[in-house]
Amino acid sequence: LSGSTAFGSHAQFKEEYLTELCAVLAFSAIANNDKVGVVLFSDRIELFIPPKKGKQHILRIIREILSAKPSGRGTDLAGALRFMHNVLKKRSVCFLLSDFLADRYEDALRVLARQHDCIGIHCWDMLERDLPDVGVLRVADAESGEQAWLDTTSTRLRHQYQHTFEVH
Repeated sequence: LSGSTAFGSHAQFKEEYLTELCAVLAFSAIANNDKVGVVLFSDRIELFIPPKKGKQHILRIIREILSAKPSGRGTDLAGALRFMHNVLKKRSVCFLLSDFLADRYEDALRVLARQHDCIGIHCWDMLERDLPDVGVLRVADAESGEQAWLDTTSTRLRHQYQHTFEVH
């Protein structure tokens, strides 16, 4: 639920795409008679719904995701992974749906992955990979609010931007 998911250059924001993925995975799990829970996070744990079975439970999860209004704008992926490690007692399959625009979460992920199967689904938008040549743009970081001016006519800037995405 971090601020970076409220971005999209086409028909859908990343948060809408992530919600659809959650719904598909949840309905697939209950078709297999599995339990489903959810942890929604930003720079804090926004909501935790413990794993349960049943269609009504899945509908509640989807309703909560759709109506979620985060109180934080940043991202603490490591904190969310530590939280999951602490609350999940039985071996589980954990789907991590994120844009993974976070720092220093690798150790927390390794700890969680020792006990659970972790599957990361990286959600990103085309404009996060390829900066178009559209002139001078005023851009803002969705999480920090920091603003800057970018000259997108600079080939060097566009290549650096794409390289940073690929490295990430």
